[in-house]
Amino acid sequence: MKIKIGDKLPSSELFYLDESNNVKKIDILDLCGNHKTIILGMPGAFTKTCSALHLPGYIKNYDLALKKGISKIICIAVNDPNVMRAWGVNQNVGNRIFMAGDPFFKFTKAIGAEVDKTDKGLGIRSNRYTMLVVNSQLEKVEEEKETANCELSSAESFLNSI
Repeated sequence: MKIKIGDKLPSSELFYLDESNNVKKIDILDLCGNHKTIILGMPGAFTKTCSALHLPGYIKNYDLALKKGISKIICIAVNDPNVMRAWGVNQNVGNRIFMAGDPFFKFTKAIGAEVDKTDKGLGIRSNRYTMLVVNSQLEKVEEEKETANCELSSAESFLNSI
């Protein structure tokens, strides 16, 4: 990963669907703003580990995140905003987690998290990571060595370490 502790997040547009199902763009810097934010980097919506462990762990531990002072949780995957919305509905994220697509992997590439999963039929994706960002500055990051793993980046591990 290119981004390091103490670095400011790079300006990058993400895509999401608003309440009327209109596609909207938002810069990650505007999204994080002056918040204590957790960013979940996922290889892809509806993929095995993402849907069984990574995202559900943060849904289940949402109250613990709030107790740790987290004001926003953002899930980013290299998918379009329609898929991200559908995945959020499928996982019952409600208003707890902001589901954002990085379909052109601009944010993913800017932070150096891109990984080639062509052999798995996925193309270029994001590695699995969890970040703690305060006022748009990276304070902590846990990146998995393999996207199928969700140990360092899991809610239980990450939230207990902050």
